[in-house]
Amino acid sequence: MATLIHSIHEAAVVATPGERRLGQRLNTHLEDDYRVWFNVPVGKSRRYPDFVVLHPGRGLLVLEVKDWKAGDLREFRKDRWGVMFGGQPKVVENPLEQARAMALELVTQLEGDPQLCHRSGPYQGKLAFPWGYGVVLANISRKQWNERMPDEVQDLVLPARRLICQDEMYESVDPMDFQERLWGMFEHRFGAPLSLPQIERVRWHLFPEVRIDDPVQPEMFEDEEVPDLVKVLDLQQEQLARNLGEGHRVIHGVAGSGKTLILGYRCLQLAEALARPALVLCYNISLAARLRRFIEVRGLEEKIRVHHFHEWCGEMLKSYHVPVLPGEDPIWERQVRSVIAGVEKGFIPRGQYGAVLIDEGHDFEPEWLRLVTQMVDPATDSFLLLYDDAQSIYRKSRGLGFSLSSVGVKAAGRTTILRLNYRNSREILKFAYDFAHGAMGPQGADEDHIPLIEPATAGLSGPEPVFRMGADEPEYAVRCVKAWLEYGVPANEIAVIYFKGQQGKGIAKRLKRQGVDFLWMGSSAWRKKYDPGQPKVTVVSAHSSKGLEFQAVVVVGVGELEEVSEEPVEATRLLYVAMTRAKRLLTVSAVKENAFTRRLGDPLRRAGG
Repeated sequence: MATLIHSIHEAAVVATPGERRLGQRLNTHLEDDYRVWFNVPVGKSRRYPDFVVLHPGRGLLVLEVKDWKAGDLREFRKDRWGVMFGGQPKVVENPLEQARAMALELVTQLEGDPQLCHRSGPYQGKLAFPWGYGVVLANISRKQWNERMPDEVQDLVLPARRLICQDEMYESVDPMDFQERLWGMFEHRFGAPLSLPQIERVRWHLFPEVRIDDPVQPEMFEDEEVPDLVKVLDLQQEQLARNLGEGHRVIHGVAGSGKTLILGYRCLQLAEALARPALVLCYNISLAARLRRFIEVRGLEEKIRVHHFHEWCGEMLKSYHVPVLPGEDPIWERQVRSVIAGVEKGFIPRGQYGAVLIDEGHDFEPEWLRLVTQMVDPATDSFLLLYDDAQSIYRKSRGLGFSLSSVGVKAAGRTTILRLNYRNSREILKFAYDFAHGAMGPQGADEDHIPLIEPATAGLSGPEPVFRMGADEPEYAVRCVKAWLEYGVPANEIAVIYFKGQQGKGIAKRLKRQGVDFLWMGSSAWRKKYDPGQPKVTVVSAHSSKGLEFQAVVVVGVGELEEVSEEPVEATRLLYVAMTRAKRLLTVSAVKENAFTRRLGDPLRRAGG
């Protein structure tokens, strides 16, 4: 069964009956290693072919589908056809020329990547895999076509091998016969099967929206330099992102499962589709800065508004001239209550945004969610909540503690669970989960409450994490940083994570003394300015590290963790979050022993100073 990356039922436009039938046949009559995209923009021109099919051994195929009946066809030329629409004659482009032009455009773009081309020989510089194009006439049988189209005209207008007719895509058709029809549309049959890195490169070129950490502004396509190493959403992530559809959706994913990447892709979709701006909210200031940078580099600030929750509350009060309620509670708590009261009294309007998206939703209180669900325009009713209870470091109770439906989230039957961790190496994930699972779960729950779930690794491997007991943690952290820099890890891919402000201050002083360029996110103003692209080592608290990720991380101050939190479960989650920021290299440090260091202190993990 082929993988349909974009569901016909969730597509942005209504599929015709013929498109739906072909999609079903591609799904059922092709093997698992076929990938199929329906009606998605491709390449530099962002045109929408009906179907794009990719197979490691067979190559790339573009298909145009027409629902015309035999009686609708009036005139045939190589470039134009005469067709009846609603009883009126109309001249349209030959569908074969549509498919051919689209295929040639994609081939030209792919030939700009040396890693997808023959390196030598008579075909040097040409694609190293086959490609083809064809037409599907979903309501015309082969007999009807042959009766309307003499052989000598067929060869000129639409050769038989480039066509699939109605009776050649019935459910009863033998899968091998169906596949032979597709294979006949290819220009050549040659070359070794595409490797997984090559398939990812093809996707990188054809679907720039699935690129990770790469701008997709149209003007940036001109004379683009293709990097040696490309990163794209994996097929599961792309499939989920393309098929979110309308209404309320919940994505419950473990740390490192790509929730924020999917949110970013969804923002790109919404920016094209919505008349009103979309709102992206999270709890963490530094995560909001990272998301804002993602939007800014794509030029979408006017269409996608990114805030951390309390910042957004302040904006609402300021925009609608609503005063902050008096009282002795902290100003941010009174701001939230003031916005809730302002909405209830009609001072702050509901339905302001075409869509609302919430990252790290496990940090939101029920009254916050109840508030923001009211901000969605009822005409679009587009709401996305991303959630991982294992990373909930601001909530004392296990699990959500309330049902999603009770706060206005209508996602029954539209909840997706992502168990696969792509961020952390196998060794880091095992280290972190072995430490934390006894305190955090997993536990069962119904879809409306969201369960704790155990992560599974995507199979990446790296060095074993190191746990070190010893004095002078700032000095040790700086030694780790300098060693990683010398090893070739980029500065912006290195972080020192701490639990107490004095620890961060001490590390910042040592880094400055050693001439290491760094960003210390010790205040909300600095966290708001966080730019993950700056070539600086990041010094950040465990709380502020949520949503961030780095190649190499040193976590300091575990020996003082009991002083930071009165709740062992909360502290366990906090350390779990800190450790799972590391993608490949992780060192954990402590000066004095406590319950947490004893759980980390397997002799195999200990290292000297």
